[in-house]
Amino acid sequence: MITYVRRLIKSPNNTVITDNLIIDYINRFWINDVDARIQLFDLKTKYQFQTTPGFDQYNMPLYSIQTEPGSSISMYPVYQGFLDPVYINGIKVPFQTDKSTFFNIWPNIVQQMNVVAIGNGSPGPYNITFPISPNNLQPINTPVQYILRGHIDITGIISTGVNVDPPLITNAQIIGNSPFIQNVPVTSAIPAVYITSIAADGTNIVVCDSGQFLQGNLNYGLLMQQGNAPFGNLPLTGGPIPNYSTTQNTINYFNGTIKNLYFPQAIPNGVNINAQCFLFQCGLPRSILFNNNIITLRSPPSQSYLVELDAYLSPAGFMATNQALQFGYMAEYIARGAARKILSDTGDIEQFMFYEPLFKEQELLVWKRSQRQFTSTRTATIYSSGINQGQQGSNSIGGTI
Repeated sequence: MITYVRRLIKSPNNTVITDNLIIDYINRFWINDVDARIQLFDLKTKYQFQTTPGFDQYNMPLYSIQTEPGSSISMYPVYQGFLDPVYINGIKVPFQTDKSTFFNIWPNIVQQMNVVAIGNGSPGPYNITFPISPNNLQPINTPVQYILRGHIDITGIISTGVNVDPPLITNAQIIGNSPFIQNVPVTSAIPAVYITSIAADGTNIVVCDSGQFLQGNLNYGLLMQQGNAPFGNLPLTGGPIPNYSTTQNTINYFNGTIKNLYFPQAIPNGVNINAQCFLFQCGLPRSILFNNNIITLRSPPSQSYLVELDAYLSPAGFMATNQALQFGYMAEYIARGAARKILSDTGDIEQFMFYEPLFKEQELLVWKRSQRQFTSTRTATIYSSGINQGQQGSNSIGGTI
């Protein structure tokens, strides 16, 4: 493919353009352009994952950082998007992309708790138990109710530089007050639990969960102080961590408790400390929302369930000059696409215009393979579905019951 690109741009050796730079152009066309220009049947696939009890939001998965000759390819979504059909434990469920429609059926009703603690003139520590807590018992069994958790979207995961979703905070990071919070953009953190009060000067004091969890126990969510965009969110520090208790400034979503909470400011004596959260009855999810690269399930899962969605794969990069092309019939198309980018960047408009019809011809030939597959499926009608589809009879007489 590199040799063919060189023929097109009339650069037979590394003197003008190196192999590594050509590989970079091939990757940019293959990764960024192909999936946007044509939907290929060969890239249509299935994405499946197991739910985690109490977790209602899941990001689209990311490719880890890939190293190509001379440079690297940062994290990006593994799939172009999701589409019907969607199955949970083998049962087809509605698939929504519009938040309004989804939350009209499954509203996020805020549980407003008027008083969960009283200020004592200091920033902390405060121990809080939510009066509507699920009161789940140990050992962990299938929870009937769960406090929903904060979430970090796909952009926030990329900003951490570590392909771990959700982000996990180690004991050393908490003790050293250097968790991932500062690396995550304010716009990527979506809190679900708030603890609020009023300072002596009348300003609001707001603490919320961060979407980051304690390593080794995902039931503990790290609390934070919200700040201004782009990177204003701050961890809560306060006093020393008693006996290195790693649960300081965390919320236990499993039983609704907050231990050793230090606010950013002192809470005056007698001032109420309030809380807000979302409490849901968990069970087998019956609907899915896909928005902002986030899959949201309702009801939140009470245990592990298998979720299956149709998807179009985002191609991975080519890592080495001896790596085979996944689909050989696209070799000339990809080579012409990469050469097209090089010619446009170098300003060789004459050659670009000369090769453009040949590039379009290759694109049509590549698309023809997918078109044959897509058009081989019978157009759906009221008589084409059911047990006896395609046989004599109808859905009402001798057909499907």
